[in-house]
Amino acid sequence: MKQTTHRFAEIAGHKLFIREAGPPDAPVLLLPHGYPCSSFQFRRLMPALADTWRTISFDWPGFGYSDTPDPESFACDFDAYADLLGAFADTLGLDRYALWLHDYGSQIGLRHAIANPQRIAALIIQNGDIYEDVLGPKYETIKTYWSQKTPDARRPLEDAVSEDGFRAEFIGEVSDRIAARIPPDLWKLHWPLMDTPARRQIAVNLMERLEQNLDWFPRYQAYLREYQPPTLIVWGPQDGYMPQASAHAYLRDLPDAELHLLPDAGHWLLESHFDDALPLLRDFLSRTLA
Repeated sequence: MKQTTHRFAEIAGHKLFIREAGPPDAPVLLLPHGYPCSSFQFRRLMPALADTWRTISFDWPGFGYSDTPDPESFACDFDAYADLLGAFADTLGLDRYALWLHDYGSQIGLRHAIANPQRIAALIIQNGDIYEDVLGPKYETIKTYWSQKTPDARRPLEDAVSEDGFRAEFIGEVSDRIAARIPPDLWKLHWPLMDTPARRQIAVNLMERLEQNLDWFPRYQAYLREYQPPTLIVWGPQDGYMPQASAHAYLRDLPDAELHLLPDAGHWLLESHFDDALPLLRDFLSRTLA
């Protein structure tokens, strides 16, 4: 049961790649991934929890081993991905689960939670931003594009969708000592899967649509205030998009949330600080997802 299995399934007209570990009747932790990665980011976490919990992740359309959707039939925006997350849970018969919120997965996951509050047993938040006043300095490049919408302003977004850009996302903000813990597989293996015109366009489009996503920030916050789901916040503050203040901001709406900062960790703390995070996760899940 602790061994991760891998398969493909047809979900809402898309061929999705799925990773799963744990007993089929165990409480579920659902793990939507962030950018620029895939379900690969949870490859260590899933079997490490699978003695007690059923852990499930999949690659979004246009990422990893899942198919690349036709933009005429799938918008590849946050709404479309949130709808797909709901369809995924429906297809697998998942009625109630803890939900991991990280990077783009936080935006998508919270839209899903707003639409399906009865399904959310708990939240684990790991470097996911929903508070505009504490966005980090790396947002300035995207904000420049939002204000100008010119080819020159868009070019840095396009340049970021590259092997060098992916490498910078994974190790560009942590110390050399911490970066040495992060395997180059994350960009060396993932970039060839993303290096097609269609997939590069999907990635840039998602950056562009972060502007529209800002309008959702108050809705995310309202959901948290109203439903007060049990929440664990595990955060790497060495993050130019989501610094330490972005973690503390959640306490405005979730005053009872458990917050743990791993001081020298960055956006990918499951790669660099797995042994620090795992006991926190197991303790939280043992109290909230039985």
